[in-house]
Amino acid sequence: MKDGPVLVAGAGPAGLAAARHLVDHRVNVVVCEQGARVGGIARTESYKGYRFDIGGHRFLTNVPEIQRTWETTLGDQFVAIPRLSRIYYRERFFDYPISLVNVVRNLGPWESARIVASYARARVRRAHPDETLEQWVTHRFGHRLYRTFFKTYTEKVWGMPCSEIGADWAAQRIRGLSFRTAVSTALGAANGAASLTRQFHYPRLGPGQMWERFADLVVAGGGRMRLGTAVTKLRHDGRAVTTVDVDDGRVETVAVGQVISSMPVGLLVERLDPPPPLAVLEAARRLRHRDFIQVGLILDTPDTFPDNWLYIHGPDVRVGRVQNFGNWSRAMVPDGGHTSLGMEYFCSVGDAVWSRTDRELLEMAARELRDLGIAAGARVEDGCVIRQRYAYPVYDRDFRANLQVVRDYLAGFTNLQTIGRNGLHRYNNQDHSMLTGSLAARNILGERHDVWSVNTERSHLEQQPAAASRRLEP
Repeated sequence: MKDGPVLVAGAGPAGLAAARHLVDHRVNVVVCEQGARVGGIARTESYKGYRFDIGGHRFLTNVPEIQRTWETTLGDQFVAIPRLSRIYYRERFFDYPISLVNVVRNLGPWESARIVASYARARVRRAHPDETLEQWVTHRFGHRLYRTFFKTYTEKVWGMPCSEIGADWAAQRIRGLSFRTAVSTALGAANGAASLTRQFHYPRLGPGQMWERFADLVVAGGGRMRLGTAVTKLRHDGRAVTTVDVDDGRVETVAVGQVISSMPVGLLVERLDPPPPLAVLEAARRLRHRDFIQVGLILDTPDTFPDNWLYIHGPDVRVGRVQNFGNWSRAMVPDGGHTSLGMEYFCSVGDAVWSRTDRELLEMAARELRDLGIAAGARVEDGCVIRQRYAYPVYDRDFRANLQVVRDYLAGFTNLQTIGRNGLHRYNNQDHSMLTGSLAARNILGERHDVWSVNTERSHLEQQPAAASRRLEP
């Protein structure tokens, strides 16, 4: 590559997909990952032999190319898992996807009838502007269903009222779904219509097993993997990035030919030298993220609930979801006499949850598990705390305008591309992220693809082959 290697910032699914594609075409690649292991938010952490998935990552796609890549990468280590996840609300389990019979049984015929009536009124009256998630959902499904199945859980995830969350989130995640599946998608919060499947694939040792294998293949192809190495400065001449400072405990300046970045795009902008215009910096700083803490609990029982995970909908506890890792893969738990659960807390750096010590978080998680009653009779023997920054790009009411300012500025660079969930500030899935990385790599090889077009429509990966991504005209 002219004037230096391709530097890939970030070793999550997007960055690793880009690096793997490039080394397959004999391109000189250096991958810099600030963390101690690859995978980003899709990595697998280990504690005393217990393996923890950071958020629960199902391998699910309708893109044959990506499915084949997963299967050939891990072979018989890539296993099919039956899917069971439910909503825990008012001390009752609601089927997910929503079963109307189950809803009536749990809420009672009177409350269920009121939800349906509210929905019917909304359909008759629907002719309103949709600026917020609250408006978008209420206008389509009625105020009562919004209050019952959307409001509390969504506000737990995002840490703000639904009246402050932009309608873009709903339009991306829920658009085109029915009354029934919209409820399921809203609570799933991460997987759209594809989340309604009854089976998914999963690496036997957790999602990190996939990305660790990707990293091995990058190295085998001649690429370099630099873990514990942050990209701290990108020097440019106004048109192209010329050198990059990386820090692994010692700052080193690296000449680069191309840069592919999956770091938060706002952070990328702040690390440019010389700095962008003030208006661009201010827009970048207004791009917000939601952070995440998982408290892993080890219980002295082989069984608790049968689900892969539960959505905890009620406002009386802070926990948002509970993962049951042995139900993802028995290999995640080192012995048959214990259960490992992941208590997931959506938070922001510096808030009341994030600021708690690990000990306080372990105590809170154990107490909330007891209060929920979903592991009755089990005793918490041990646990660990995993913190994840920049987990979810926030779609507030101003994010689109701020992001456009940043995009317009970055479009002026000839050798800098952003990819993945954080590089595009888009709440996407693993397959979307992989596709953005692959397309960025193909651009370096001479093709012309608009990476930003991936997942602008919900159906982009659910109904179309990878080759259908929008190409740029020469």
